[in-house]
Amino acid sequence: MIARLAAHQSWANTADRSARTAPARRAMLDRFENQVDPDGVLSPAERARRAGHARKAYFTRLALRSAQARRRKLGSSAGDGRADASGQDQAR
Repeated sequence: MIARLAAHQSWANTADRSARTAPARRAMLDRFENQVDPDGVLSPAERARRAGHARKAYFTRLALRSAQARRRKLGSSAGDGRADASGQDQAR
């Protein structure tokens, strides 16, 4: 709880949030560039294009896993009166 408090206080005192997170964003982009061109043989434009697709695939995979987890959760709670994703009561 103390760490959470400190994190919120730190962000409350941050004037330029974009500058503060720039190193993390750069590291993530570097990760995808290294993934698609580990030997550095591609042109910068091609490396960027492929890295963009690798990034989209990564986040699409995360979204798929999230949807699957929600679906499993809804399946295990069917009939207990909880609402499904559309807000409709499942116990019908």
